[in-house]
Amino acid sequence: MSLQTPETTADGVSTLLAEPRFELMPFDSFGEQMEHLPDGAEIAITTSPSLGLDATLEWSERATDRGFEVVPHIAARYVRDEEHLAEIAGRLAEAGVTDIFVPGGDREEPVGKFDSAYEVLAALDDSEYEFEEVGITGYPEGHDFLDDRTLAEAMAKKEPYATYIVTQLCYDSDAVIEWIEGIRARDVELPVEVGIPGVMKYQRLMEISQKVGVGDSVRFLRKTTGILGFARQLVGSRGKYTPDDLIEGLAPYADDPDYGIRGVHVYTFNQTPDTEDWRRRTVGGDR
Repeated sequence: MSLQTPETTADGVSTLLAEPRFELMPFDSFGEQMEHLPDGAEIAITTSPSLGLDATLEWSERATDRGFEVVPHIAARYVRDEEHLAEIAGRLAEAGVTDIFVPGGDREEPVGKFDSAYEVLAALDDSEYEFEEVGITGYPEGHDFLDDRTLAEAMAKKEPYATYIVTQLCYDSDAVIEWIEGIRARDVELPVEVGIPGVMKYQRLMEISQKVGVGDSVRFLRKTTGILGFARQLVGSRGKYTPDDLIEGLAPYADDPDYGIRGVHVYTFNQTPDTEDWRRRTVGGDR
């Protein structure tokens, strides 16, 4: 099944970038990164493999105190048991958090009894705590260790507990659109926040992409005009990647209800100044 391709709208880019969600990692630089974001912006806070959930909770509390809309990641493999989950949910509710994101987490071995996002979502549903918004993960380019059928089955189990999907980092707008068409064909109607990379040096972006398993997208960057073209991009951009082509590829679908794209989720990797400068200039039409 394929949805009808909508006509390009001039406002698509502005629609996508008007109020993005910025993802930050809970490191020491977090406070400084917030200084470069718009007042009241949405901030997704990841779970750090080295710092665990405590750092996520601490920065969630600090950021809400500063007036930001916070979306903490409750990574399943970092939650010990139901008691620990209740403690986490209680702290977040007390801080005024109304939106959470529940991924599986990138630990090979869970710290406790929860091995998947579904298990945490189900346990949370049985608890006394309830959040207005609950996000789950989508994989436009698949998963390194799970086949497409397994991913589809996992999404079907998680969907009843969720209110939206956030896609994994991807550089290829065609891959994102085809993936959305695929989940809509399976009657998954949850709105989608498209995960895009922020502005950063190509070398760092390549290193990060390889670590998170974004292989096809990295090849997509290289193949746009071949190796020589990729080299020219590096030189012409002074070695920095900007997601202009990605956003422009998504823009025609921004307001199409069949696709249900409700915005973008910016993976900043704690490099917010350049990303926010690019966003403001792009929305203002000054590129």
